Amino acid sequence: MAKKDEPVERLEERNTPVMADMASSVNGASNPSWFTPLRLLIIFCVIHLINYMDRGAMASNGVNGHRTTCTTDGTCTSGSGIQGQFNLSNFEDGVLSSAFMVGLLVACPIFASLAKRANPFRLIGVGLSVWTLAVVGCGFSFNFWSIAVCRMIVGVGEASFISLAAPFIDDNAPVEKKTGWLGIFYMCIPTGYAIGYLYGGFVGQHLGWRYAFWGEAILMVSFAVLGFVIKPLQLKGFAPQETTNAPIPVDTTASSVKDDLKTKVGVSPKDFQEKSAENSSISVLSEVLRFVKDMKALLVNKVFVVNVLGYVAYNFVIGAYSYWGPKAGYSIYQMKNADMIFGGVTVVSGIFGTLAGGYILDRMSNTISNAFKLLSAAVFLGAAFCFGSFCFKSMYGFLVLFSIGELLVFAIQGPVNFVCLHCVTPSLRPLSMAISTVSIHIFGDVPSSPLVGILQDHINDWRKTSLILTAFLFPAAIIWFIGIFLHSVDRFDEDNEQQVTPNRSSAEPSLEAEKVQQTNKASA
Repeated sequence: MAKKDEPVERLEERNTPVMADMASSVNGASNPSWFTPLRLLIIFCVIHLINYMDRGAMASNGVNGHRTTCTTDGTCTSGSGIQGQFNLSNFEDGVLSSAFMVGLLVACPIFASLAKRANPFRLIGVGLSVWTLAVVGCGFSFNFWSIAVCRMIVGVGEASFISLAAPFIDDNAPVEKKTGWLGIFYMCIPTGYAIGYLYGGFVGQHLGWRYAFWGEAILMVSFAVLGFVIKPLQLKGFAPQETTNAPIPVDTTASSVKDDLKTKVGVSPKDFQEKSAENSSISVLSEVLRFVKDMKALLVNKVFVVNVLGYVAYNFVIGAYSYWGPKAGYSIYQMKNADMIFGGVTVVSGIFGTLAGGYILDRMSNTISNAFKLLSAAVFLGAAFCFGSFCFKSMYGFLVLFSIGELLVFAIQGPVNFVCLHCVTPSLRPLSMAISTVSIHIFGDVPSSPLVGILQDHINDWRKTSLILTAFLFPAAIIWFIGIFLHSVDRFDEDNEQQVTPNRSSAEPSLEAEKVQQTNKASA
């Protein structure tokens, strides 16, 4: 029985651990997670693939299309796709490729912060639901502004998955294969783009560009539902939701909650409501202060800053390649099937390059210093091959050099995200991924697509435009080279204030640890 003058907060504090432990034990014993580490990786890879398939489809000639053009003799070719139907300039068309980043910019840090209060796995389900609805809206858009707004909302949906998926994979991957598993996950970026080129080109040509968006929504909806019906997983470095939001125990035989509060806690309902409002204000302030503290920890981390700066320069080029590549290839080399050719080169180079990058770093010993060595070498060599490819007048010479260049350039996906995850403490990983994602888009591919559109409108020569763009890969290689000489520490196993789960070996995936706990409880 609580003392009459005992504050509500003390009562909650006293009972929360017991109630949380009981709830955790009962739920864990009766409802083990359906996931295994491999199932988790496969499902997250499929979701990632669909996300980037949407971006590839948006850039394809079948969905994006082209404006109505007229020659000097008065012969006109009707436009097609989004650009043709809405009569968009190259600048407006470039804005569409970046519009979803407005939503991503705002939502990524929010989802990363919410992960400390709400279950991260459920947050992914919320994000995928928003994504699905927004993609359906893209199919129903009727002008430039309507589709631009829908693309922004797509960014909100992507934000939760991008911020939280990689930490889940990092938690559950075998220690000797961490970079390899991250490489497999990020392999879905070029593969998704390539499938999107093919998918968008085929559906746009045979059914119309709107059906491409509706098809994506059908593919994603089952995964959105899965995020709500499967027992949620927990991230290393975060308290289970029941330990942070446990209810105040009340006597179920009491006639009402008000009577129970007055009898057991010694406060009137009015006082309790006032106290709750006061606590809510304090809670909001505390969340803001915590976010500021976490941001400061990231911004003073030299390894994180250098890694992201190199990633920004890299993504400036890759983002524009992915959007303008088919159009540039069509213009420079008269590729009749530019979507198919760029899609094929990207998917093959992306798969082998990304897998090779993760495998090589694991073989080298997956340390932050070795990651920077691999990043700088791969991007410098890849930049040289890509730059040389655009100097060829022969389409076949271009394709050979460009394929080798892309193979090298895509090798960075596993290592660069390994650095983001391991240069910070476990509780900062979602925010680290969120700020990295926001930075590489808001300073990388968001401005690059419209800027390349403006440059091309000005000089009207896709070869020169492509050479100028490719040159920005060299600064990325130089920045990552500087990272080799920074003092770096892998902080994956560092303790932090949010860690309340039992200590475990870094070599033991969390889902495997859960199975061990279930076996021990059953034996007891």
